[in-house]
Amino acid sequence: MKSILAMTLATVAGLATARDVPGPLQDSSLQGTWVLVAADKILPSGERTQDYGTSPKGRLTIDAQGRYSLQIFKSERLAFASGEKAHGTAAEYESAALGCSTHFGTIVADAERHILTFKIEGASFPNWEGTSQKREYTLEDGVLTYRVPPRADGSIPISVWKKVE
Repeated sequence: MKSILAMTLATVAGLATARDVPGPLQDSSLQGTWVLVAADKILPSGERTQDYGTSPKGRLTIDAQGRYSLQIFKSERLAFASGEKAHGTAAEYESAALGCSTHFGTIVADAERHILTFKIEGASFPNWEGTSQKREYTLEDGVLTYRVPPRADGSIPISVWKKVE
């Protein structure tokens, strides 16, 4: 009886684990490494401005199973004068927190509707963890562009990535 119970528990645990593993990436053209070309925003007036400074840095990596890691950094973040992360000023912490957007998880692409869904497991902004976020996207000539849903101020962030491999 104990062996049947142990087998049943092992089978259930295996099924639960298998369900958490992402499937193959539906659109293999998204697989690879991407570098950030632009991190802009469209203001409610329609004007397009830079959202992460004049020369933002970023990388997006997507594997064959749809797992991704994304980092965007503002070019003008303040360096910590103390040289230590644990000893910054309020302005340095603010610059560090507001000058980056990082998250990882799995990504699903609906090529017919041009929608990317980021299923966020971990993020520099803790409120995003455990959420799914949809982005309208285009993919042309190795350039991926997507729009984030409007922020509370009405601005719409736009990220532009160029494939490097």
